[in-house]
Amino acid sequence: MADTAKPKPAKRRAPTRPTPKPKVSVPPKGGPKVDPREVELLVKPGRKGKGDGPDGEYWEVQVSGKRAGEVFVNVIDEPPVGRHASLQIFLNKDQQGRGVGRVAYRKAAEASRHDVIHLHMRKANVASRLAAEAAGFKDVSPPTITQLILKRTRGQDA
Repeated sequence: MADTAKPKPAKRRAPTRPTPKPKVSVPPKGGPKVDPREVELLVKPGRKGKGDGPDGEYWEVQVSGKRAGEVFVNVIDEPPVGRHASLQIFLNKDQQGRGVGRVAYRKAAEASRHDVIHLHMRKANVASRLAAEAAGFKDVSPPTITQLILKRTRGQDA
């Protein structure tokens, strides 16, 4: 006579890690893209460490007449580039993700008295890198450097 007993189901193992939750879709920061004509750079005196040194430059970034951030150039002497003009930009949180950075990078590079301008940023700063590349900056980072270095030369603009 054949055994008609049902086989016991295999024991389920406990998961070794929790089941990931689905990613929540987040709307882009800052809202709709800005019209480049609304972005202006106003020349201002530099502040300590922000465009106040020899050959330094400072602009306030304005969108539709309201302060949206700042952009400045300092002349620094650091390896691997040596002595060079270094541009930095800081935007208010509510202006990020609207395309203000790409317009401000381009306008500052065009307004600067320096023909060659470099940017230094973390490689993880993808948004800033994309904005800078859209403004004509090119990656010139040596492979041994952990930071990203981008360069724009007047006359070779994008």
